[in-house]
Amino acid sequence: MIRATETPQSKRIRCAIYTRKSTEDGLEQEFNSLDAQRDAGEAYIASQLHEGWECLPTMYDDGGYTGGNLDRPAMQRLMSDIDDGKIDCVVVYKVDRLSRSLMDFSRIMEKFDARGVAFVSVTQQFNTASSMGRLILNVLLSFAQFEREMISERTRDKIAAARRRGKWSGGMPLLGYNVIDTKLVVIPEEAERVRQIFKLYLQHNSLLQTVKDVNDRGWRTKSWTTKKGTARGGKLFEKTNLHTLLTNPTYTGQVRYRDEVHPGEHQSIVDESLFMAVQKRLRTNGRGNHEKSRNKHGALLRSLLRCKHCDRAMVHSTTTKRNRRYRYYVCGGAQKSGHASCPSPSIPADQIEAFVVGEIKTIASDHELIAEIYEQIQSKSKATRDDLLRERDGLIEFLRSYHGQLQHLAITNGPTELVADLQTRISTSERRHTELQEQIASLEAKAPLRSDIADSLARFDELWHSMKSKDRCGLIELLIARIDYDGVQGSVEIHFHNTGIITLGTAAETSEQTT
Repeated sequence: MIRATETPQSKRIRCAIYTRKSTEDGLEQEFNSLDAQRDAGEAYIASQLHEGWECLPTMYDDGGYTGGNLDRPAMQRLMSDIDDGKIDCVVVYKVDRLSRSLMDFSRIMEKFDARGVAFVSVTQQFNTASSMGRLILNVLLSFAQFEREMISERTRDKIAAARRRGKWSGGMPLLGYNVIDTKLVVIPEEAERVRQIFKLYLQHNSLLQTVKDVNDRGWRTKSWTTKKGTARGGKLFEKTNLHTLLTNPTYTGQVRYRDEVHPGEHQSIVDESLFMAVQKRLRTNGRGNHEKSRNKHGALLRSLLRCKHCDRAMVHSTTTKRNRRYRYYVCGGAQKSGHASCPSPSIPADQIEAFVVGEIKTIASDHELIAEIYEQIQSKSKATRDDLLRERDGLIEFLRSYHGQLQHLAITNGPTELVADLQTRISTSERRHTELQEQIASLEAKAPLRSDIADSLARFDELWHSMKSKDRCGLIELLIARIDYDGVQGSVEIHFHNTGIITLGTAAETSEQTT
């Protein structure tokens, strides 16, 4: 019997097609770039059918992802399936679809070689199964990375040129502005809030205290919605984002590019004089923050004591004589320009601290001092209430204006973008108006009586003796906003926080419950 010669079947090669597009533009179309790449890959695999090539049904499509890194979902699935031994060959339309980074591509090729996976580019006609194919691949990839770097350089140059001409070149929106047709447009109610934040910092002379005040008023960072519909911002203020706001020259009508500042096309929000005053104060406080954060000598009046003559902070300092340490508070102006520049350059720390603590202890039995403190607190509360009322009245005017503009756009069939922007402003302003009403009512409800102040101060002495040095510093900061020392007149003026004394009463009650 004659037997037919048996020919072994060609080895089955499982081929995966990987596609990528850097942007999302056009992906919503019925037939897009990813589909075109996949069709080309399928046609190439079909032409190799005689070699046993077979196209896997799994789709590895990365739409809207850069080739500069490997942080792509489809790429991660592809590499995982290679590790699991499910793929023998990876097919792409062009080399740069897989990666534009020479370093990343080298890592990919190492994994492909380790797993015995071939790599094929449809339009560039090479196969990494041969040494010549690998050489051509490396040459092509070098040019792909060069092209990517050139594109990055051109983009940076374009942004730099736009900023130097005063144009807004994108980025996160700023509190106080909206971006319409790639231009910064002032939002009046947010602009007023920005100006208030600058003034509050000069008033409090502290980032932390300003953060607390701003958050207590219900103000939040800029909120916006991305093109993808994702809500961003609208968070509580912190020291970092507050400092960023206070140091941004955009608010003075300028634009910044790296270390350069150029006149901008947009309207300013903050006066140059106010902006520069804040920058000067930030620099001054920045130099003192290190001293404040350590406070290893337990300086009770750190960051509180000021020289009234020079209007400068008095910095805690120490000196040692005959193995004994002496503490002083020294005027910042005298430190910088010499003691001759200030009529009262320094004062012993123990002396001024004992005086301030003694004054607080005796206030509870001094009706005239309680009356002065009451008037001081009332004055500050009135100033805060007036600010809230001004903002509320301003919002009412803005709302009237916005409704008028919205009505006009409805009659004239105005642009949809402007209508949507006005509706967003109206919604935001109405929410803020409700918040302001609640804060005004709360401020009026919490207004302290003279008897509340007397009762709270009466608890100071018992609370003071039960505290450690570190806790005493915190208590003094809770009570006092600022202390003005006039060495020429021999006077000390103590300015209390609005709610610090009332909080003292709560702290004393808590201490009693825990002991």
